[in-house]
Amino acid sequence: MSDAVLVLNSGSSSIKFGLFDVAATEPALLCKGLLDEHEAKPRLVVKGPAGEDLFESSKQAPEAAGGHLFADVLAFIEDRFGGRSLRAVGHRIVHGGPDHSDPVVLTDDIIAKLEALTPLAPLHQPRCLAPVRTLTALRPGMTQIACFDTGFHHGLAPPASRFAIPRRFEARGVRRYGFHGLSFEYVAGRLAEIAPELVAKRTIIAHLGNGASLCALRDGRSIDTTMGLTPLDGLVMGTRCGAIDPGVLLYLQQHEYMSIEQVQHLLYHESGLFGVSGISADMRTLLASREPAAREAVDLFVLRAAQEIAMMATTLGGLDCLIFTGGIGEHAKEIRGAIGERLAWMGVRIDAASNDAARGRINGNDSMVEVFVVHTNEEMMIARHCAALIRGRHGT
Repeated sequence: MSDAVLVLNSGSSSIKFGLFDVAATEPALLCKGLLDEHEAKPRLVVKGPAGEDLFESSKQAPEAAGGHLFADVLAFIEDRFGGRSLRAVGHRIVHGGPDHSDPVVLTDDIIAKLEALTPLAPLHQPRCLAPVRTLTALRPGMTQIACFDTGFHHGLAPPASRFAIPRRFEARGVRRYGFHGLSFEYVAGRLAEIAPELVAKRTIIAHLGNGASLCALRDGRSIDTTMGLTPLDGLVMGTRCGAIDPGVLLYLQQHEYMSIEQVQHLLYHESGLFGVSGISADMRTLLASREPAAREAVDLFVLRAAQEIAMMATTLGGLDCLIFTGGIGEHAKEIRGAIGERLAWMGVRIDAASNDAARGRINGNDSMVEVFVVHTNEEMMIARHCAALIRGRHGT
């Protein structure tokens, strides 16, 4: 009997999932899907490895809130893949704090500690942990495993990990953690496969999407990143502001009389591309728009990405390789091209035809920097971690 792992990747409005056969060394995708909870009628869509339709269902909102869509996922798996034993459910957990970097089996004690980190990721942490509770109610004995987005950056060391505030706060865990680690880890592994000669070189991975950050990479390890204590820092994002003068926050509280809760909502939900454009947080919508405000939001996104790539290059002492990944990084050729133009002074040259194709290496022959588009796969990374943990626990 083959073993399977269900992977859940919770976002701000939907949950991507994948079912993987983990009997072999490398997990094999059996099916993938989406739990979309923010439509008028929340729905479940399941597709095969090649994208073929396998199953779809929808619920009224009160039913979906009760976990019925998760029950539908489990029922579908048991019906279609009943010959396999569902060994575990793997979860992407955004924040592991100072104590959790490696994948871990979730217990009541660990869940409580992860819930206590919610102030550090108020938009994400509750969303990541909610399915854990739902599945515990549906399958009380099921092994559930947490894989942390902060884990890949756990080795960050001063000065890259440090804020310029009194050291007593650092002793309490106020430091730069970094996020998107599962994506960066997967892409670093792909780089080792497609261009092993670059692994030891100075590499920056640009995970650009509704959430966006950069990782400075050398010898397969993260040595700097643009996000810090929370997923607010760094690049302009869909609805998040990125790096901001802290004086702006003081001004909003002191002179606009905004509460802490109002400022938090502003920074997480009303800022970024959406805040600047006043139109949308979706890069596709902004690129298609003729409104000046849409172009201004795109220009700011590109400028800040280029600026922070240069900042990461300072940590690395130069730049040999630049990798685009994430929803925008993989699919928006205009954004890749515009960032490349702003980095021309660093020797970046992107070939237009290769950029249009958006596959593999996209730099021109005259580029001093190797430039790639690499499709990320956080679900596969979680499946690998879960498989390794299961084998370790059972000595197989």
